[in-house]
Amino acid sequence: MAPGHPVPAEAADESAASFGALLRAHRDTTRLTQSELAVRAGLGVRTVRDLEHGRAARPQRTTVELLATALGLVGEALAEFHAAARGQAHPAPAPVRPAFHLPAPPELYGRDDEIDTLVAHVAAQPGLTTLVGLAGVGKSVLALTVAHRAQPHFPAGAAAISVAAGDSASDLRDVICAVLGVSRPAELPARLEQPVLLMVDAVDRSPEACTAVLTELLAQAPLLRVLASARAPLGPAGEQVWPVGPLALPPAGVGSLAEAERHPASALFLARWRQVRRSPADVEVEALVTLVRRLGGLPLAIELAAARGRVLDPAEMLARYGNRLLELGSADVAASPPQVTLRDVVTASYRLLEPAQREALRRLSVFGYRWSVELAEELLGPQVDVVPVLERLVELGLVQVRGSGAFRFVLLDVVKEYAAEQAEVAGELAGARRQHAVVFARFAARNAPAMGGSTLAAAVARLDDVASDLWAALAYSAEHEPHIALSLAAQLPRWWRFRGRDQQGRQWLLRLLDDPRSDDADPAVRAWANLGVLQLAAEHGAGRAELSRGEAALSAFLLVGDVNGELAARAVLQAVQQGTGAYDDARRHGEASLALATRTGRVRDMAVAQHNLIWHDLRVADLAAAQRRLAAVDRLSARSGEHKLRALARANLAEVLRLDGRFDESVRVGLQAAELLAEIGNPGERRRLLGLIGLAYALGGRVEEAEKALADIRAQLPDEQGVMLPLAELDEDWDCAMIEATLAGRRGQRTLAASWYTAAARQTDGLTDQRDLAEALVGLAVTSDDPAPALARLRELQESTGIVLTVRERELLAGI
Repeated sequence: MAPGHPVPAEAADESAASFGALLRAHRDTTRLTQSELAVRAGLGVRTVRDLEHGRAARPQRTTVELLATALGLVGEALAEFHAAARGQAHPAPAPVRPAFHLPAPPELYGRDDEIDTLVAHVAAQPGLTTLVGLAGVGKSVLALTVAHRAQPHFPAGAAAISVAAGDSASDLRDVICAVLGVSRPAELPARLEQPVLLMVDAVDRSPEACTAVLTELLAQAPLLRVLASARAPLGPAGEQVWPVGPLALPPAGVGSLAEAERHPASALFLARWRQVRRSPADVEVEALVTLVRRLGGLPLAIELAAARGRVLDPAEMLARYGNRLLELGSADVAASPPQVTLRDVVTASYRLLEPAQREALRRLSVFGYRWSVELAEELLGPQVDVVPVLERLVELGLVQVRGSGAFRFVLLDVVKEYAAEQAEVAGELAGARRQHAVVFARFAARNAPAMGGSTLAAAVARLDDVASDLWAALAYSAEHEPHIALSLAAQLPRWWRFRGRDQQGRQWLLRLLDDPRSDDADPAVRAWANLGVLQLAAEHGAGRAELSRGEAALSAFLLVGDVNGELAARAVLQAVQQGTGAYDDARRHGEASLALATRTGRVRDMAVAQHNLIWHDLRVADLAAAQRRLAAVDRLSARSGEHKLRALARANLAEVLRLDGRFDESVRVGLQAAELLAEIGNPGERRRLLGLIGLAYALGGRVEEAEKALADIRAQLPDEQGVMLPLAELDEDWDCAMIEATLAGRRGQRTLAASWYTAAARQTDGLTDQRDLAEALVGLAVTSDDPAPALARLRELQESTGIVLTVRERELLAGI
């Protein structure tokens, strides 16, 4: 067409669209937004937007030059850009020419394995793969990095485009043509006869247009690979969805910056922190770790927080934003480029949910840490099909999947905070918290019966997994729903006891029992709570003060015919009364437990009751009765699968044989018990058993074996801080002292033996089982030059405890 002639309207529209697509392609290549390009070129954002959408034909030469300079175009690319601006056609590229060079992506933290897997995937798998996840999780950078690394697999080209809000199918076709170096869509099938990788960022900005264009393109080019990023899947047939999660978090307790930098989330924070701080070394590591853990490893949240480093350190950020994470960012929409807050990020994904899914997310916000599908079902109720709801929430990155166990679903703190806000606005928060308390009261009730025997460790682990939820449910219900709180707390004493929370647990139970609002609670629930108070009080030496609560609990269980409750109450009362010197009452409870367990056919409870009664047989030196009981325990524990109880029975049999003077048999049975304990893993009991075997060796005259056992015991004795004690400080251990005393006595070193027996007696102060003291006092009386003090103390002990000396002990004293 000759210069000066008017350009036909259709040709003007076509040339404007061609230039717009080329401008858009170059902007995508440089990873600039329209706002950023406008600022760099000194133009208005509207000018750039109109040019890209073909609404401005024949832009001014000055505008074109400013844009070319801002885009850094030179050589052939610059000539092509000016020709397109003048509406002049340029030669179509050969089909095998690589597409525009992909820019180097920014540094990415903690994604190396994922990048390698994705590169291999796109190299081998034609079709559409969509990276999905919460906004700000790093999908775009991951996709660009994968496309950049995958370029060697695609000699025919790899290119990237970014979808803008409002893009039509025509806009997308034009920009794809531009980045792939063809003039019009009709030439794309020929261009894509060889494998090409196309990265499409932010497809959810115009999902319908993207779905239409990519479906059409993939049908025409079966070898094409498309790697897209979006908050949600597009949904066409054959799409492969690849969820992208947050960065790995540092564990609590990280002690140095160097250690923190080995974890991706804290490494990203420190990298961005150093960009705004001249002296990053003064950061408080504990505050840094706490902050990035609160941010949940979400890269955008971490970068927004690090940007505050110009004026705040991590400790100050926690103080300012710790409970208001959604405020991180800037709501200044007039800024260039516009800034977003974490609230904007979560809101965008929340709006992609159906109403029922939004309600489910709001109610799930009351969970503390990790939770399971089953717990979610209980919380949401039977009217909600939980699995597809969770699939959608995971798909959008609103719920994270951690690990492979039952308790594996997690809400990031920013999502939890947002969902809780929405629940409160909808008037649902109080109801959700009440249901949460009900769910965990039921959960605790299901696990409480397993808090003993061979199932104890597994039950404790299950409660540990939901510890934050248990405490949260207890705190809320104690304030608003005391009946639920009492039901929950009544199931937790064994867990509290196992975890060393006996004083805290006791105070919770007392508070709830004394709350007048719980006076009309189920009598059985109050009985279990009262029994829990006694059990926990006994752990810190206050059992005598709470005996009346245990007796009241037993009366309540008897009244309603609760066999489980009666057995539990009698077991606790037996232990507490045994510790307070009420031996006859303790034995009465033990015998009643055995009778009840036998009458109801409870094999495990029969074994436990028999085992508990052995102490009373030993107290009165009825060794034959103790052996009969141990034989019963062995048989019953084998039937009930209580391998630990069976091993302990064997260990106790070794002790009975030793007291009976059958030392070789004691060693043989003790070694058998040691093997059993090694199989089930019980180092504390194995340590005690090693002392028993060593003493049997010494008493039987097997000196070398006794000395070796003594060395083994001392090698296993750490102090309270886990540091091995010097040999001189081990003299106060009862087993060591008794072995040393026995060996010294056999060597005729009476004074030394008496010294060791004195040390052994000192070790029994405050212990419930005073038979060890009686044995030490017998030895002291036999080896001391003046046996009177030891004998007087022994008589006093027998009178106060009812301990009867064994035949062997009486024979030793007869020789004085």
